Amino acid sequence: MVAKNKILIVDDDANIAELISLYLAKECFNTEIVGDGESALRSVKSYQPDLILLDLMLPGIDGYQVCREVRASSDIPVIMLSAKGEVFDKVLGLELGADDYMEKPFDSKELVARVKAVLRRYKTKGTASEPEEAADKIVSYPDLIINLTNYSVTCRGQHVDMPPKELELFYFLASSPGRVFTREQLLDRIWGYDYVGDTRTVDVHIKRIREKTGSSPNWKISTIWGIGYKFEQLH
Repeated sequence: MVAKNKILIVDDDANIAELISLYLAKECFNTEIVGDGESALRSVKSYQPDLILLDLMLPGIDGYQVCREVRASSDIPVIMLSAKGEVFDKVLGLELGADDYMEKPFDSKELVARVKAVLRRYKTKGTASEPEEAADKIVSYPDLIINLTNYSVTCRGQHVDMPPKELELFYFLASSPGRVFTREQLLDRIWGYDYVGDTRTVDVHIKRIREKTGSSPNWKISTIWGIGYKFEQLH
């Protein structure tokens, strides 16, 4: 019998949490509900969920801090939930390592679809250590090393912290220097063809990569207006 995926629902609105739990139970997920940040961090250790649905506005420790602490010790997928739809809130959530961001109110079918899509991506990532894929996946330039095997980035001799999706996007672009990719192509490749977010997700991640790596005389990520992005070697 296939084990059910476990979803930790973190929301101080009991009615919303119960509704989410009901939607997921119909799709054969196991769920646990907690109503504050401190309880969420305890449940991450005791319940060991496969994915966390995390509301931002929580009593005590807010969702941003919970995400930060989860990311410090785990790569459990996190989908943030919030009534705050400002770009800044989305950027901050993604910067802290969230895998997706949904605005309230949301459609139950879309929520379930996003949960399934994020879980699929993580399962795919988890199989990357099979024998035929055992060789290190590394892209290197004079002042840049992107290692997809151990999920590390070194820029001008300094380690750069990046959440998984940022690093995967960076590696993918750097692996094909000079090639232009549309935002849709990058969404399909990095987030999966069934990802139901919009192309601004790509823009947010590119912005964060540029901010973290700064400018280099050897390479850059160029914006191709109206189309997408490309990684360029400079000489």
